[in-house]
Amino acid sequence: MDLATTIAISILVLIIVIFFLSGIRIFKEWERAPYLVLGRFRGFKGPGVTYIIPIIGRIPFVISTRLQTQAFKTEQTLTKDNVPVNVDAVMYFQPVDLTKVVLNVENYLLSTQLAAQTTLREVIGGVTLDELLAEREKIGAQARSIIDQKTETWGIKVTSVEIRDIIIPPALQEAMARQAAAERERRARVTLAMAEYEAASKMIEAASLYEKSQYGLQLRWMNILYELGLQGRGTLMLIPANMMTVGPGTIPPMGLVSVSDLTSAAKQQKQDKDKEQ
Repeated sequence: MDLATTIAISILVLIIVIFFLSGIRIFKEWERAPYLVLGRFRGFKGPGVTYIIPIIGRIPFVISTRLQTQAFKTEQTLTKDNVPVNVDAVMYFQPVDLTKVVLNVENYLLSTQLAAQTTLREVIGGVTLDELLAEREKIGAQARSIIDQKTETWGIKVTSVEIRDIIIPPALQEAMARQAAAERERRARVTLAMAEYEAASKMIEAASLYEKSQYGLQLRWMNILYELGLQGRGTLMLIPANMMTVGPGTIPPMGLVSVSDLTSAAKQQKQDKDKEQ
């Protein structure tokens, strides 16, 4: 056998070996591959090292059996009260029946995503904007239940649907901000009015007590002067010239009074003595 024939045979043997070795495939622990022989479904391959007969055997795609995450959006969806919103959500699902995944749906990833989008639009159309903002978990659970019913025939189990973000028009955001500010202002005014009412009630009760006791009013007046002295930062303290008194003809216990006040008080005291005599 000459050298050329030996080289040709070696090349042919090498091609045959490479051809048969090309059927060796390695799949990860969580991967399963549908195996087709002459177009017929023959089960699944994996995990580990498997052999696919070249030419007659084929693997169209690989399925991951782990929990998968799919983010999707709904563009310009109208709520029940006709407010346009854009909702950004996340869906968690897992293939559980691999035979249905292969035989009942063309592309299980795309089909599950589109089913989630249409279902979430339907759910949003049945609730108001306030419900959508306040009850995200409830709406997500409702959407998950409907999507799971649709994907059950495809062998897909939807475990959760969570709403990540709700985008509303800027004009509506400003209106909501003004409404929230007005509500906070209303609460502040009501709280202030209640405080004024309680303070006025207590002041009326205190006035009734001072009306019954002149000495109590005098002590209060002295306490006021003491507090004024503590608050002053300089050596000069301003004291009111007059104050309200309890009963007619009495002189203020503290403070400055005019000559007319002293004269009037003296005359009143003289008249009272004459009457007693």
